[in-house]
Amino acid sequence: MLNDQKIEKFRQIVENKFQIYNSLFMSLPYDKMTNIGMLLPFLYEESKDGYQLGKSPEEIVEEFFQKHTELETEDQKLELLFKIIQYIERQVVLFDSIEDAAFQQLHKESDSGTVMNLYERATQEHHLNAIRKKMDDFAIKIVFTAHPTQFYPNAVQRIIHDLRDAIIHDSVTQIDTLLQQLGKTPFVNKERPTPLDEAMSIIYYLRYVYYQSIGELYRKIKQVYGTSNFTPSTDIVQLGFWPGGDRDGNPFVTADITLKVAEELRISILKDYYGHLKNVRRRLSFRGVSDILEKLSKKLYASIFQKDITISSEEIISQLDEAENILVEQHNGLFRDVLDDYRDRVKIFGTHFATLDIRQDSRIHQKVIDDIFVKVSGMTADSKSNEEKIIYLLESGRVLNPDDFEDEMTCETLKSIYNIKMIQERNGERGMHRYIISNSDEVKDVMNVYAMMKLCGYSDDEVNIDIVPLFETMEGLDKSEEVMKTLYSNAVYKKHLQRRNRRQFIMLGFSDGTKDGGYLKANWQIYTSKEKLTKVSEDNEIKVIFFDGRGGPPARGGGKTHDFYASQGNTIANNQIELTIQGQTITSVFGNKDQAKFNFEQLLTAGIENDVFKSIKKDLNDHERGLISELAEKSYQTYSDLKAHPMFVPYLQEMSTLEYYGRTNIGSRPSKRGAGSELKFEDLRAIPFVGSWAQLKQNVPGFFGFGSALKALKDEGRFEEVKELYKGSDFFKTLVLNSMMSMNKTYFPLTYYMRNHEKFGEFWNILFSEFSLSKEMMLELTGYKILMQEEPINRKSIKIRERIVLPLLSIQQYALMKIQKNEGNREAYEKLVMRSLFGNINASRNSA
Repeated sequence: MLNDQKIEKFRQIVENKFQIYNSLFMSLPYDKMTNIGMLLPFLYEESKDGYQLGKSPEEIVEEFFQKHTELETEDQKLELLFKIIQYIERQVVLFDSIEDAAFQQLHKESDSGTVMNLYERATQEHHLNAIRKKMDDFAIKIVFTAHPTQFYPNAVQRIIHDLRDAIIHDSVTQIDTLLQQLGKTPFVNKERPTPLDEAMSIIYYLRYVYYQSIGELYRKIKQVYGTSNFTPSTDIVQLGFWPGGDRDGNPFVTADITLKVAEELRISILKDYYGHLKNVRRRLSFRGVSDILEKLSKKLYASIFQKDITISSEEIISQLDEAENILVEQHNGLFRDVLDDYRDRVKIFGTHFATLDIRQDSRIHQKVIDDIFVKVSGMTADSKSNEEKIIYLLESGRVLNPDDFEDEMTCETLKSIYNIKMIQERNGERGMHRYIISNSDEVKDVMNVYAMMKLCGYSDDEVNIDIVPLFETMEGLDKSEEVMKTLYSNAVYKKHLQRRNRRQFIMLGFSDGTKDGGYLKANWQIYTSKEKLTKVSEDNEIKVIFFDGRGGPPARGGGKTHDFYASQGNTIANNQIELTIQGQTITSVFGNKDQAKFNFEQLLTAGIENDVFKSIKKDLNDHERGLISELAEKSYQTYSDLKAHPMFVPYLQEMSTLEYYGRTNIGSRPSKRGAGSELKFEDLRAIPFVGSWAQLKQNVPGFFGFGSALKALKDEGRFEEVKELYKGSDFFKTLVLNSMMSMNKTYFPLTYYMRNHEKFGEFWNILFSEFSLSKEMMLELTGYKILMQEEPINRKSIKIRERIVLPLLSIQQYALMKIQKNEGNREAYEKLVMRSLFGNINASRNSA
């Protein structure tokens, strides 16, 4: 009944509004687009009916031209297809804006996973003190990355922001005007964005969304849980930042870019403080108080616009404390809450706004160490072991000058290390305190970074950096326990951890893990690795903080984030929840103040619930462990066989959009690691890899192998065991439901034409067979009649989005078929493929 009410509400405030405002498109003054709004439904119907009859995208699009247009030349047809793409892109934005505007009406303050819901539950079960105790030493951290899963130009982002507000107020005139602006505003970057462009794009969200949403959320937590004896820590919600600091595979991120981004972060938060202070001064206009605040305002202004003037967060807080004393002693503490709120923001965001991380690949560090060793010693790189090289270099007493090295990567790496001190001086230590090492699987990967800092002249006490190994491949995850055990007993590293308050960050890569091991195996491997790393850290009295490299869709570790973290048992350290977000996850889950606040709350309560409210469904018993492990291994074998198929990489290269990701101006980072022309599986980036499967509407990394594993146990007469596992384990249930989400966004009829393909027919049939099996097995396991049965709103949203983009998918596949056959204007068809990437990517937001 409740589900029916939710669907009806969604129909009224989202679906109906979309139909009404979509009709405004009919009258938009697009160049040569007056009849697009009327033609598009015909292309949708031709696609929907055609695929069910087994027609190919080429047949469908050609029949559309024949039946519904009088176009004859290829150029005319191509022009129409480009116009349809532009039209659909804007429909996606309109639907996003309507759905975002409805957020508050679809969610309540007391919904499951909110701060208020947690308070009510804790009050009833007498756990309030336990909640406060957990809050005292717990935090969540969202780390923004520039990974290109979506990239609206800044101008479009601003229109989306304004459109959402206009829809909330049902201002038809303003909506009409904004849709006209949207129609005239380019959606595609003429040039590839630089890392600085990417940083500025996300800083926009920091300034106009997160300054308010996190500030308001903290005030709410303080009001609900604060007492005379307890004030929640201002560190309870934190932000991290990768654009400009993530050098892994991105040659465009230089040491200079890192400095510029750090400065932009500092200036941006000071601008927010300056603007906020104007409102504070409007209330605190009292003698003595106003003088201090005016002086502070002038110092903030000078720090924004004059390079030689800086202000620290301690200095700002000191002046606010001084103002508060006068306010209390002379003015009855009037509007003290206004001053309190402002000071809390300064404590939360400091002068850094978000912590800028540095990230680089371990293999690059090894090359740098080798280059330094050859330069300093005059010996060859292979003349000594890595440990011997480091001992030799440190004993040489040399302090390196980056400009002495001809190799650009060595020079840039050393400059980045020198920059750490400069950034910490201007932005505070919170501004940069982590160095993340991709592809970590050995002790030397961590020690190389420590050695490089020493070689750049840092004394032991000055290494104010947390060195963070990122374990992401199956091999890396396998080795992680032994690596950390060895590091914890290393005399040098032990002392370093002592200086870092015995705290170790460890990052785990869901995206590359899934690419490497398949969905079920990767998630189970990460779970068990976390358990082992928790134990080895506790044995060494180290507080371990896990940092998850999660993407938007389930295939990249995304999906139901709250459910995922709430399902972790007590065998996994729960000191902090940290995860990466990017692209459509930023805009769809944290894209406006209401959504961001709600989803920050969901994460926060997931971590707190996990410790305070014990449940047997969170802790796996030996039998459940054995069962998941068995399923994971069977799934891994099926996925590994697929990966080993000789058509695996060629299929992606020739039949998907993989080759086109790197050619779109969607992000600054190349779509693959390695400079060679030959495409190797290990060089594939997780985003274009998962994204290409999504564009084909096959979503292979989100389910492949799961169905075979379930069927194997069913054939052994053990399916009741799996059903009991599903009912009894929150963790396993979350994996099943996330995989269902991947399958719900799958549409194999789009590529039915491939089943008889001379080269790839057999491979396509393997994919389709596993999809059909996985769907059948999961429905039987859950007892559902349809996928995502218990999530009516998400299911409805996905259905509407899939309907919007179906013509776009037809156009994309049509263009790919023309390219494969080498027919017509190849350059134009390649542009069609690239342009249709954007709308498809931007529409796929129900993934986290």
